[in-house]
Amino acid sequence: MKLIRRNPNLFPEFPSVFDSFLGRDLFDFENGLVNSPGASVPAVNVKETEEGFDVEVAAPGFNKKDFHVEVNNNLLTISSEKETKNEQKDENGRYTRREFGYSSFKRSFTLPENVVNAEKIGATYENGILHVSIPKREEAKPKPVRQIAIA
Repeated sequence: MKLIRRNPNLFPEFPSVFDSFLGRDLFDFENGLVNSPGASVPAVNVKETEEGFDVEVAAPGFNKKDFHVEVNNNLLTISSEKETKNEQKDENGRYTRREFGYSSFKRSFTLPENVVNAEKIGATYENGILHVSIPKREEAKPKPVRQIAIA
């Protein structure tokens, strides 16, 4: 028996165009937008501690005014829109080069019900990382071990 290498691509001249378009579910909006060419979503770390949750979003090159963080019905949404302009003019005021760039992203996280204190959520941005702290309610925090005396 021979092993034969098979090329699943019907049109080898156009590998990425057909594979990226026809190889995904068109109604999978959650993953389809993220995996489309040219789209990028920053990496996110979520860490749970005894006191709450820490969310870190890696977004270098942004300013803190570029971010929008909101909570609505236990849904935390972190989004950003940034516009960059690069214009070069000659001595007569005519454009020799004019470029515009737009970048945006939006990430949403469902918060556990009756666990977090949405009123005390805070965010800071430093060194290219957005830190969002989500404190837990007092009744949701783990209780220390309590010894019960036997009567």
